[in-house]
Amino acid sequence: MLFYGIKLLNKSSLTSGLSLARISTSSTYYSRLSAAALVDSAPTKAQPYLRLMRLDKPIGTWLLFWPCTWSIGLAAPAGHLPDLKMLVLFGTGAVMMRGAGCVVNDLWDKDFDKKVERTKSRPLASGELRPKQALVLLTGLLSSSLAVLLQMNRLTVGIGASSLLLVFSYPFFKRITNWPQAVLGLTFNYGAIMGFTAASGHFCPIVVPLYIAGWCWTMSYDTIYAHQDKSDDSLIGVKSTALLFGDNTKKYLTAFSTGMIANLAVLGAMTNQTLPYYVGVSAIGAHLGHQIYTLDINNGSDCWNKFRSNNWIGAILFGAIVASNLMKEEKKKEHIKEVDGEVI
Repeated sequence: MLFYGIKLLNKSSLTSGLSLARISTSSTYYSRLSAAALVDSAPTKAQPYLRLMRLDKPIGTWLLFWPCTWSIGLAAPAGHLPDLKMLVLFGTGAVMMRGAGCVVNDLWDKDFDKKVERTKSRPLASGELRPKQALVLLTGLLSSSLAVLLQMNRLTVGIGASSLLLVFSYPFFKRITNWPQAVLGLTFNYGAIMGFTAASGHFCPIVVPLYIAGWCWTMSYDTIYAHQDKSDDSLIGVKSTALLFGDNTKKYLTAFSTGMIANLAVLGAMTNQTLPYYVGVSAIGAHLGHQIYTLDINNGSDCWNKFRSNNWIGAILFGAIVASNLMKEEKKKEHIKEVDGEVI
C-alpha cells in the first residue's frame, strides 16, 4: 500500500510538473508576442523610435481606435457587419496618429519628463533621441496618416484635418489649465464622428451623444491615469484633473461614468438598438462601477491596471453595436413573416 501510494504521489507530481511546465512554456510564448517584447526584439537602432511612438504600450492606440469602430458599426446597414475596409483604415490611422501624438507630447514635455520617475526613461527625456530625430519621425507619421485619410471622402478628410489643432495643442493645456483631460477627450474621440462620415458619406446627429459618451469615458480613464504622476506633477507645475479633484476623484468619476451611460442610452433610443446593445451598455456600467469602487488613487500600479482595463469597455461597446445591428435584420425578417401571414 505504501509503495502504491508513493507511486501515485510520484505520478501526480509528475503530471502537475508537466502541467506547470506547459503553462510556463505557454506564458513564455505569449510574453514573446507582447507589444513590449516585439519592440525589444526589433533592431536596436529602431527601438527608441518605436518606444517614442509607444508601440510597446498599445493601450493608447486601442483607446483611440474604439470610438472609430463604434461609429463605423452604427453606420452599417441593418443586418450587416461593419465595413472591414474602414476598420482597417482607421486601425492603421490610429497607430499612426497615436504615435504622432506621443511624439508631439514628448517634444513639448521632455524637460518635464526628466523630472518624473515614470517618464524619465522616455527616448527624448533620456537623450536617447534628439529633437531633430523626433521631428523626422513625426513627419513620417503625419505623412502616413495623411495617406490613410485621403482614402476617405472629402467630408471625413476635412474633419480629420481639423483635429490636428487639438493634437498639437493638447500638451500646452497641461501648463495653463487643470482640465487638460477635457482637451484630450475632444481629441481622442474624433473617430466617433469620422468613422460614421467615412462609412456613410454624411454627418448624422446620432454621433453627438456617441461623441459626448466618449468624452466622458476619456475624462474618467485619463483622470485615473494622471493619478500615477500626481506627486511629481504637483512639484513641477503640470496640471491635471487628478490634482484638481484630489480626494473627491471618485465622485467625479461617478459623474463622468453616469454621463457616458446616459448618452449611450440616448444613442440607443435614437438608433432603435436591440437587446444586445443594452446588455453591453449594462456590462459597461457594471465595469465602470467596479472600477471606481475598487480604485486606489494613491497606488500607481492599481491606477495603471484600472486605466488599461478600459480597453474592455471599448471592445464591449463595439461588440454590442455589431450584435444589435445583426439582430435588427432578424427582427425585420420576423416582421415580414408576420405581415405575410396576415395577408395570406
